[in-house]
Amino acid sequence: MPFAIGGNARIRTNISAENAYNALETSNRAISLRQLRLSTGKRINNAGDDVAGYITSRALQARNGTLMSSLRAVGDASNVTNILMDSLDNINTLLNSIKDSTSTASSGMQGTDERVALAKAAYRMVQQIQTVVDSTVFGGQQLLTGEFSADFVIGSDAKHNLLTITVNMLTDNLDFNVDSDNFNVNTLRSSDFGENSIFAGVTNLNLEAFNDVSSTDLGIFSTDKIHLTLQSLSHAINNVNKVASYLGGVVNRLTSQEDLLQGQITNYHAAISRIEDANIAEEQLDLVKQQFLQQASLVSLAQANANPQAFLQLIQG
Repeated sequence: MPFAIGGNARIRTNISAENAYNALETSNRAISLRQLRLSTGKRINNAGDDVAGYITSRALQARNGTLMSSLRAVGDASNVTNILMDSLDNINTLLNSIKDSTSTASSGMQGTDERVALAKAAYRMVQQIQTVVDSTVFGGQQLLTGEFSADFVIGSDAKHNLLTITVNMLTDNLDFNVDSDNFNVNTLRSSDFGENSIFAGVTNLNLEAFNDVSSTDLGIFSTDKIHLTLQSLSHAINNVNKVASYLGGVVNRLTSQEDLLQGQITNYHAAISRIEDANIAEEQLDLVKQQFLQQASLVSLAQANANPQAFLQLIQG
């Protein structure tokens, strides 16, 4: 704190000039600080500007980085579920086409040749199901073979414990409410329609059997079996829909988490901004004030340096 000190007749020590110089240094420092803040747009440029604020803002930035990483993970999980649901919708459409062919073949008006033709047409749809399964890939992994499961980090709690969500397409996932989610046709081929064959969680449903229908052996299109074929296809369609419903629930959760993360990231950005960013209007006003004080200090310093000259006249002679 400067004090106005008298005794200006003492020319050996010019206290007034020292006070003016100190005030000038203070103004110069304040001007430099305001110019730095105006140049960077930040109130806190180093830890010395605000010790507590620096710690808080850096902690918020670290947390915000985690949230942004989580948001990207949510995006990846959404990509997986969207790909899966689109494929399941395609499989559902194909199964309905197969069922339509089977229903047509069950009519008493259809002869053997017509039934064989319908079975072969249905088998083309079966082949397309396999194509859908084979092409449903993400990150180099097949998604519909009953062997895919992945955890996605969607956030962290106050203790920095990771929060995850699982997209689980494993055959033992009870959330499906079906015996199996395996839609791979090629791995399910058996010697006949019966034992150990399964598709979409339906025991004794082997889609490869459509290709075995012939004029000498109608197989699953025979009069005594075609009603079982229709029932099995209906169950398969229902199970495909159950798996899609499971994924729909995952999508709804991911959408909610995405909205939450986006809101939190925005709020963290706002908090960091309030702590770190400079108020440009205030800084500009303070800069003008400090520039005025700088000029006044220069004038006062010049005057204080001139004072001793007057007292030198007393000893001139």
